[in-house]
Amino acid sequence: MASTAAGKQRIPKVAKVKNKAPAEVQITAEQLLREAKERELELLPPPPKQKITDEEELNDYKLRKRKGFEDNIRKNRTVISNWIKYAQWEESLKEVQRARSIYERALDVDHRNITLWLKYAEMEMKNRQVNHARNIWDRAITILPRVNQFWYKYTYMEEMLGNVAGCRQVFERWMEWEPEEQAWHSYINFELRYKEVDKARTIYERFVIVHPEVKNWIKYARFEEKFGYITHARKVFERGVEFFGEEQISEDLYVAFAKFEEKQKEFERVRVIYKYALDRIPKQQAQELFKNYTMFEKKFGDRRGIEDVIVSKRRFQYEEEVKANPHNYDAWFDYLRLLESDADPDSVREVYERAIANVPPIQEKRHWRRYIYLWINYALYEELEVKDPERTRQVYQTSLDFIPHKKFTFAKIWLLYAQFEIRQKNLKNARQALGTAIGKSPKNKLFKGYIELELQLREFDRCRKLYEKYLEFGPENCTTWIKFAELETILGDVERARAIFELAIGQPRLDMPEVLWKSYIDFEIEQEEYDNTRGLYKRLLQRTQHVKVWISYAQFELSIDSSDRLQRCRQIYEEANKVLRSCEEKEERLMLLESWRDFEQEFGTDNTRDRIRKLLPEKVKKRRKLTAEDGSDAGWEEYYDYIFPEDAANQPNLKLLAMAKMWKKQQQQDEVEDEEGEEKEEEEEEEEEEEEEEEEHHHNKETEEHASPAPAEQREDQEATSEKAPAENPYDDRDDDDDDESSSSSSSSSSESEDDDNDSDASEKTKKEKPDDAEKD
Repeated sequence: MASTAAGKQRIPKVAKVKNKAPAEVQITAEQLLREAKERELELLPPPPKQKITDEEELNDYKLRKRKGFEDNIRKNRTVISNWIKYAQWEESLKEVQRARSIYERALDVDHRNITLWLKYAEMEMKNRQVNHARNIWDRAITILPRVNQFWYKYTYMEEMLGNVAGCRQVFERWMEWEPEEQAWHSYINFELRYKEVDKARTIYERFVIVHPEVKNWIKYARFEEKFGYITHARKVFERGVEFFGEEQISEDLYVAFAKFEEKQKEFERVRVIYKYALDRIPKQQAQELFKNYTMFEKKFGDRRGIEDVIVSKRRFQYEEEVKANPHNYDAWFDYLRLLESDADPDSVREVYERAIANVPPIQEKRHWRRYIYLWINYALYEELEVKDPERTRQVYQTSLDFIPHKKFTFAKIWLLYAQFEIRQKNLKNARQALGTAIGKSPKNKLFKGYIELELQLREFDRCRKLYEKYLEFGPENCTTWIKFAELETILGDVERARAIFELAIGQPRLDMPEVLWKSYIDFEIEQEEYDNTRGLYKRLLQRTQHVKVWISYAQFELSIDSSDRLQRCRQIYEEANKVLRSCEEKEERLMLLESWRDFEQEFGTDNTRDRIRKLLPEKVKKRRKLTAEDGSDAGWEEYYDYIFPEDAANQPNLKLLAMAKMWKKQQQQDEVEDEEGEEKEEEEEEEEEEEEEEEEHHHNKETEEHASPAPAEQREDQEATSEKAPAENPYDDRDDDDDDESSSSSSSSSSESEDDDNDSDASEKTKKEKPDDAEKD
């Protein structure tokens, strides 16, 4: 009832925190604990201990406690803890009979409660009631035979009492229920404690039948080995092998059997066991077996036996991999590498033939890249290891027949075949193979390899023909033109090389024209044909106005040892600057001016340095609006722009920056003047008030002396005062907007005058002070 009532109570709602911002004053957990300790209320003293002095008082105490326990039991009979507390209290009063009665009443309520049985039996054992305890354990194991704790406690009690026969009888009753493995081990250890080895062997025999697992057979065999029964141990292993057969065979049993024989120095038996197991156990389940076999051979076998173990293990692994995926060419490579190191040529050839039989199902080059290396490795193996040139030639020819040359080809295998024929001193076949390759599927790599071969053979006429064919195949390849021209230059035919360069730059489409032009220019410079070089630069500048070309042109003129080289170089820089004014890429123009500046710093005069310094642009930070792909506003972006002083289009912009700067200065000056004017006006007003007070005082005196003329004189004084007021008061009550306009106009006029003197300084200072205001104005 109490628990039901407590369950029906409402759980108070947790207040929701609306403001989750951190408090201004943060309090640590340490402070909270310290304050709680300081504010701790005084602890109430414990209730006074009750001392019972007479029997009547004791009986009242017992009656009161028993009534409380009975009330608790009556409220909820199923709460076993109340029964146990009641019985333990009675036990503390040495009322064993009453405690026994309470336990019996509790068992009537819940006879399957394990704790209740344990407490009951422990009470009897504490009070040395052995027969009662036995009675309780018998009842417990009869009602709950699957609770191992009862059996362990019961057997432990009997063994402690020295009742070995009774303990064995309890174990036998327990074993009839075929409990878990630990129970059997407890029984075996009990028998071994009393040196009953034969009985322990009998228990093991029953144990391996009830729990037929490999580890239990191994434990049985080790038990026999431990007590020196070697023959019995060997028979146990043999029975285990027969018992499990080939269907449920396990490598652990064979490993344990082999280690047992190894300890007995029966090495031939060990080797036979390992081989017998490897023949019958699937290889993916025999990893540990392989490992132990290898270790055994390393300890007691020769080198050949060790290698056989390792090779057989790895060979099986690779066989499994290639069976699972025949197109796994990496597995074939590893497998073949293993066989090449140890096996005979026939077995290696057999595996090579199996590997190359797995042709890629799709005729796409990416699927053939790994496959073609099988043929290459096969040919190299036949040539280098077996030293069979005829079979090597046959492998190369067969591989070339397999490749679909109309869709794709592999230049590597053509070149390897040609090099093989050259090594065999068969130049005709090599040239024929490369010619066939170029005819079937021309490729850059094939042309390069063929040309390199002829260069090594010093067949320059053949090289020229090959270059002509190469250029017919790919006229846009600038590297080929350059190499052809270099060949003619090496051979001393300068005019032919120049003609090749002219043909090259006349091609409508080139992959790297800048490299070709640079090579042509360097060629003319090497030949010291400076006029031709200048002509080339001019022709190149007609095609492109790139800043690097101008700079290279200027550096070329500077490198020539002549009297007017500086003038020529400066003239090129000026011409480039004029051309690049219309260029939108301001960075290129800046690059040119910086190169020009470096030139003038090294070779120029003060006037030329000042001139180039004035041409350098001003770096200005600007903002621009960004737009996303969907057309929405993506914010603003800051970027740097360059403003060149000599650009006419940028002059108003520079003036605007200078005007903005002067306007700001003028505005600050006007504010200072206004403040000073207000202070002066306040001082003058105070002085006027003092003068008026003095005049009034003086006027009052005169009025007393001359009463009749006072009104007239007073009017004259007032008129005079009113006439003096505007003259003495310099305060100007104009609007601030008028002041701003006048100041801005004056600032703009002054800024224009200063802009003519020093535009660059004004723009630089304006950029530092307020570039955004200047742009907005």
